[in-house]
Amino acid sequence: MNALSGMKRTLALAVTTLAALAVSTVPGTAAPAPGGTQGGPDHWGVITRNTIGSPVAALRNGPYGSFGVTGRSARPPYGTGSLGIEVADNSTSLTPPSEKVDFGNEVDFYRNPVLGLNQVGFHVFQTGENTSHGGPTNMPNIRFEINPNLTAAPTTTYSSMVWSPPASPVTDRWSPYLDATTTGRWFLTGNAGTVTGCNQSTPCTFPQLKTALNDGGTAPVIYTVAVGKGRDNMWAGAVDGLRINREIYDFEAGGVRTLRAN
Repeated sequence: MNALSGMKRTLALAVTTLAALAVSTVPGTAAPAPGGTQGGPDHWGVITRNTIGSPVAALRNGPYGSFGVTGRSARPPYGTGSLGIEVADNSTSLTPPSEKVDFGNEVDFYRNPVLGLNQVGFHVFQTGENTSHGGPTNMPNIRFEINPNLTAAPTTTYSSMVWSPPASPVTDRWSPYLDATTTGRWFLTGNAGTVTGCNQSTPCTFPQLKTALNDGGTAPVIYTVAVGKGRDNMWAGAVDGLRINREIYDFEAGGVRTLRAN
């Protein structure tokens, strides 16, 4: 933990400048998105108001490996880079003392329909050390800040819609695509979770969550999209290939590329 803390103090909230990159085709997996697609590279970064402590969410090269690992799982699934994430479990004076970070986009998904989500997921670089810190489901999350627009709770205009992934099928290498619409569990924070029953204590499947939000009133809408971690266990790893419907967001050291899923 000392090594992690020392690195985090040096790189606290370090995020590589997000410059637009020339988009190239990733054979067999995705094609360049046409101009003007949502999720432009300039709008991705640490969501500071959702950050607690001094975690790291930085665009980086790799990771490659771990040592002795070869083949496709030994390199990022898209391009040469990824989003590196590091959080500590006991480094603040708050309750709980753990850290939290969200890396996302507060602009391009604003007011998009929640019920229009049909493909969500990512690839993760999970380590054996992470599983020893918090078990096999010690994993990063996908978070949508939303207006749930629930008929049963008309004054509730904010909730976080969070995907808790299942355990990665592999460690110390890149995972295959983890599909958030068919695996893991989802929950809503705050009153929306209480009203729908899809809360952190009793999470739902993705179809159950969409059914709970589709309660006959005004359709729920998205505020922001993010990949994040915390507040719970220490974790150090990486994420790449965040998919939202037809778009795949390829995290690279120089920026975020938007690819179109085949």
